[in-house]
Amino acid sequence: MNNPIEIKVPDIGDFQSVDVIEVLVAPGDVIAIDDALITLESDKASMDIPATTAGTVKEVLIAVGDSVSEGSLILLLEGGSANDNAAPEDAKPAVGQPAESANASAPEGANADELVTVPDIGDFDGVDVIEVLVRTGDSIAVDDALITLESDKASMDIPSPTAGTVREVLIAVGDKVSQGDVILSVAVAGGGVTDAVAAPVSTPAATEGLPEAAPDAAAPMDDGAFKRAHASPSVRRIARELGVDLTRVQGSGREGRVTKEDVKSFKSGAAPAAKASDRATSTKAAAPDATLGIPPIPEVDWAKFGEIDTRPMSRINKLSATHLHRSWLNVPQVSHFEEADITELEAYRGQMKGKAKELGFNLTPLVFLMKASVSAMKAFPRFNAALTPDGENLVFRSYFNIGVAVDTPDGLVVPVVREVDRKGLFELAQELGEISARARDGQLKAADMQGGCFTISSLGGIGGTNFTPIVNAPEVAILGATRSKWRLERVDGEVVDRLIQPLAVTYDHRVIDGALAARFAAHLAFVLTDVRNLVL
Repeated sequence: MNNPIEIKVPDIGDFQSVDVIEVLVAPGDVIAIDDALITLESDKASMDIPATTAGTVKEVLIAVGDSVSEGSLILLLEGGSANDNAAPEDAKPAVGQPAESANASAPEGANADELVTVPDIGDFDGVDVIEVLVRTGDSIAVDDALITLESDKASMDIPSPTAGTVREVLIAVGDKVSQGDVILSVAVAGGGVTDAVAAPVSTPAATEGLPEAAPDAAAPMDDGAFKRAHASPSVRRIARELGVDLTRVQGSGREGRVTKEDVKSFKSGAAPAAKASDRATSTKAAAPDATLGIPPIPEVDWAKFGEIDTRPMSRINKLSATHLHRSWLNVPQVSHFEEADITELEAYRGQMKGKAKELGFNLTPLVFLMKASVSAMKAFPRFNAALTPDGENLVFRSYFNIGVAVDTPDGLVVPVVREVDRKGLFELAQELGEISARARDGQLKAADMQGGCFTISSLGGIGGTNFTPIVNAPEVAILGATRSKWRLERVDGEVVDRLIQPLAVTYDHRVIDGALAARFAAHLAFVLTDVRNLVL
């Protein structure tokens, strides 16, 4: 009898110690090449690990909850051949791996296939796929949107770099992707005759032990809802082949993930499997409660008291809510209030507004706040620092990028104006007008939202007397400004009208103490008193 063949974790890119969240085979299972063996999940992506050899599983050497890296032993296999241990030439690239040519040896006369990958999306990694905009068989043109990604800072469409016919979509709603991950394969336009795309063929092990599909298994499903179900690609495939609607299946895996056993139980009408949190399948400590022990707000049936209208929050609203909640829970925040006499500065702005208008932009008070903030950040460098996640070090930056909160129909967004210290008032005013217009039109790119050192939230055009803005972590401070107002002040023994600008500086108390915050705010007020102070 041949010695068992060892099946190991292949090259999975830069991932190390990745959690095993699902084991898809058991001793005695007959598997074919490319059958999914286990599902891994990191903080950046989830991926199925396929079999590189066909045979019968002798022993599974891994369990849910284990952490694995390249070379970790998965199982022992009988009946295979050592020569089978190489992946087939047409195997799909693993998640997170750079794509090779999808059709290096395409038959003569057929369209050439290309793999379309996620392009450079800045510093984002492990970004959620919230929408897949194409499907197999679709004809696409250059720049057609393929998928929509959403991070905690922005949403973005990924355009097609080529034209042709979609051969296969290799990504689903709920997946997490980074630069280089494969989106789909395309039969490039301009080749020969385009063949019809065949439906995926199930492998023997994929449905072994599962009940047969019902006669109406081919009935149409809501593809959008199906793809939103929390399940691995292999489980999705099995469910689709058996006609199981994943949106109706209660997941017993981690965080409610639907497993192969859940699909089997649902199809047979059996009670759902125990949830992963109730099974002793891992020696790991249970994850902390998402609310950090904070009692949840009770749900209220508002319809009992009168007519209601429930409307979904916009994507930007939901992203902002998550980001602000995270900042509020993680950053000990204090607000310091100050007032600046901007009478002379406003007089200068009034003189220059006409010239700016002739050049095609508005010279707003916000431009002066940006320049004054840079002056204060230079005088007090801790306001331009970032605390490392371990809380052990401060990162001091030598550049001055200012984020500006912009009110849009979908909610507040914070585009970043770069190198504010190197730009004049007119240049900043023009750039601020352009980036604000793109924000309101929903045309901001991912790069427009990155690299901020300090944020300004100005409500001057709306009103208010003062407010406490929340720190835009990992920044350590934010400036809030409301509408300026005329007030009688005693100056040099005389009572005169002065234009007073309220200011609020909220800061991370781990990095900045109260005395430093007071000095920073006082410096801001001094600079804003006279426009000439901007050049000091």
